[in-house]
Amino acid sequence: MSEKSAHRAEPAPTSADAAPTDAAPTDAAPTDAAPATDVTRMVPVGLRLSAAFAWRLLIVAAAIGVVIWLIGELALVTTTLAVALLLAALMAPVVDLLIRKARLPRGLAVAATIVSGLALLTGLVTFVVVQFTDGLPALREQLNRSFDQVARWLSEGPLDLGTADINNLIGQVVSYVQQNQGTITTSALTTAGAVGEFLTGFLLTLFILIFFLLHGHDIWSFLVKAVPGEARRQADVAGRRGFASLVSYVRATAIVAVVDAVGIGIGLWILGVPLVVPLATLVFLGAFIPIIGAVLTGAIAVLVALVTVGWVKALIALAVVIAVMQLESHVLQPLLLGRAVKIHPLAVILAITAGLVIAGITGALVSVPLVAVINAGAKSLIADDEAQTGADVPVLARGGSAPDVVDEPSEDGHDAARDAD
Repeated sequence: MSEKSAHRAEPAPTSADAAPTDAAPTDAAPTDAAPATDVTRMVPVGLRLSAAFAWRLLIVAAAIGVVIWLIGELALVTTTLAVALLLAALMAPVVDLLIRKARLPRGLAVAATIVSGLALLTGLVTFVVVQFTDGLPALREQLNRSFDQVARWLSEGPLDLGTADINNLIGQVVSYVQQNQGTITTSALTTAGAVGEFLTGFLLTLFILIFFLLHGHDIWSFLVKAVPGEARRQADVAGRRGFASLVSYVRATAIVAVVDAVGIGIGLWILGVPLVVPLATLVFLGAFIPIIGAVLTGAIAVLVALVTVGWVKALIALAVVIAVMQLESHVLQPLLLGRAVKIHPLAVILAITAGLVIAGITGALVSVPLVAVINAGAKSLIADDEAQTGADVPVLARGGSAPDVVDEPSEDGHDAARDAD
């Protein structure tokens, strides 16, 4: 009786007590899943590196493509900005000189520089137009004589063409002009529209140039503020060195252009070629487009010499052009530009081609200077040298000297200034 009572008195096992006996240990449970395999290890290292470089290059190429597309869509704005930057680099040393030496305020120095530049440009254009108008009758007479000589050679030379054949050829040319009169008229209207666009771009360039010379330091300081703080100082110095290289490039190119124009002009004048001043001016303008500009303008000068003074003097003119170009490439450019803004000829050709495709002649004019700026800025960023930072960087400043690197004032500095007041 007592045993049965004792047996019934035993408490029933709870679920918590029974759980350890019913459940199997976790470690002892067999698993059917296969271990995970690292597929990356199966890819060759060369293929992984190539893929990593490939997608980064694709992103960079897409970004460059977007930038080029935007530049093409906003060609008027981008070209005017680029031309204004070139003119600012050309005029900035003059403005700084007037501020330091003549003690002029910046606004007055900028006004004097721009007005003097416009007066010089107007006088040069007027002088060229007058010289071209005065020399046009003589050029017409020499062209008529040259055409007569060509016609005589065609009729009496190896081709043995008759007068009827020559007149027939001239008649075909006249007929072609008459048949395409509509196209010629459309081209004239397009040229008139281009003149209007040129005037708009000229006024916009002048407006931008004024603010670049007046507030260039403030504009650059505002742009640098968009760079993260830890990289702001380095980006500031890179930009300033890029602008300094642009100043050196424009100054050296202007000197080279003057030497080219004077040298070729004197040679053409000695040979008796008409329109010496317009041709020399054309050579001066073409010198601002490296390699291609000098070749084209020199070829035009030789062609004018060929049709006006004969092939012997044309060969002499060609020799003069080649001698001046050799002087430019082997003496003047290395001496004036140096290694600071030296650009490889392949980069020059590619930059000019890209500029022509994007913005025509204006793009070719501004492409190489912009490449020089990018080259100098990239070198400054890659160097990462403390010796390149500080007030020794020559750029356009508010007071006419090299400004200090942009540094954001801290809030504590503002509080201290208020406490001091």
